[in-house]
Amino acid sequence: IEAKPVKRLCRTHSTITVNGQYPGPTLEVRDGDTLVIKAINKARYNVTLHWHGVRQLRNPWADGPEYVTQCPIQPGRSYTYQFTIQNQEGTLWWHAHSKWLRATVYGALIIYPKLGSPYPFPMPKREMPVILGEWWDRNPLDVLKLALFTGGAPNVSDAYTINGQPGDLYRCSSKEPDRYYKNAETAIYPVEAGETILLRIINSALNQELYFGVANHKLTVVAVDASYTKPFTTNVIMIAPGQTTDVLLTADQPPARYYMAAHAYNTANAAFDNTTTTAILEYESVHYSAKGGKYLKPIFPQLPGFNDTATATAFTAQLRSPCKVKVPIEIDESLFFTVGLGLINCKNKNSPRCQGPNGTRFAASINNVSFVFPRRTSLMQAYYQGQPGVFTTDFPPVPPIQFDYTGNVSRGLWQPVKGTKLVKLKFGSKVQIVFQDTSIVTVEDHPMHIHGYEF
Repeated sequence: IEAKPVKRLCRTHSTITVNGQYPGPTLEVRDGDTLVIKAINKARYNVTLHWHGVRQLRNPWADGPEYVTQCPIQPGRSYTYQFTIQNQEGTLWWHAHSKWLRATVYGALIIYPKLGSPYPFPMPKREMPVILGEWWDRNPLDVLKLALFTGGAPNVSDAYTINGQPGDLYRCSSKEPDRYYKNAETAIYPVEAGETILLRIINSALNQELYFGVANHKLTVVAVDASYTKPFTTNVIMIAPGQTTDVLLTADQPPARYYMAAHAYNTANAAFDNTTTTAILEYESVHYSAKGGKYLKPIFPQLPGFNDTATATAFTAQLRSPCKVKVPIEIDESLFFTVGLGLINCKNKNSPRCQGPNGTRFAASINNVSFVFPRRTSLMQAYYQGQPGVFTTDFPPVPPIQFDYTGNVSRGLWQPVKGTKLVKLKFGSKVQIVFQDTSIVTVEDHPMHIHGYEF
């Protein structure tokens, strides 16, 4: 894990990469494999790695969130992650889990079925990871540092990317748009006429849900988050940060060049990156017929508007398990979590550190508790070694005040309490968690998952 020069949007930045690659290397493994990954930190920042969506059965030390399951790997030090894939197959991903390093430190984690086990859908001719990301035209950790200093919202990204490339629609992307010379900042996916390919789509953006589509081609969804789904066909998918979606695409259109594209789906009343990233699905016969480096202009897909909630809802409503799922009927622990953005009052509203609404500071919270990271030891280590004073186990199972969660909120709820509070659960207990968004500052739709589990 080290800094390397990476040029995007005509500027070169010292970017934190893995093995010199951005995005990092794709890990291809089989169900049942044991992975041993030695992470050597040659960067100037503390770092950890998280294997997103992998069930860490009896093995929490390999999960990776800093100060939760481990202290971060300091510059010049190393840490070896070891874990076994057990009864999982499909597309996951890995990323840094230390501050905003995951803006550039990430890659695909593909789990193939055990040898001799087929996919529950027709075997594709080829498979390709499609990793959606966000790019800042500056050091992402400086963007975070500024937001933490001011208490305001962080600056939005300057571009989205597909496999690390922003595509043709950004500055200096395409010098002669009418001729469409091959652009180095556009990922190209080759396909032969008539073949079916599997696109393993990963949203590694920091905080932005995205619409994704391929011009003139249908997408058949066959899996999400390493779980097979009842297949359904769609023109567009909506994919949230941290999520993966596997789709089958058949190259059944006239041989040409077709844009893949992604842009924001945004519901919050807040600034967002409203640009569009592109890659190109290129039929092989078109590639061979290109003369003098000139290419046909790609066909562009129709994507929903950024505020098209009806399309997003219609998409997620189609997700179904291929078979009946057993859900516990009797619940041992019921938790009701209100998730939202609060405001912390400042004594000096004119301070440069109070640039949230009306001279406040933003603070995210669950049940009005805003999480504070430990400083010297991880939660896991403190728990195992019985170290007092690192955390308390009095996290509220229900919100302090119940209201309709839609607005006109009591000012008493604006200001969260800061704390390192945990919920303690008995081993083997059946737990129900209800997540409820609040609109204290603005509505928010963010995916939720529990580390070491698969929903």
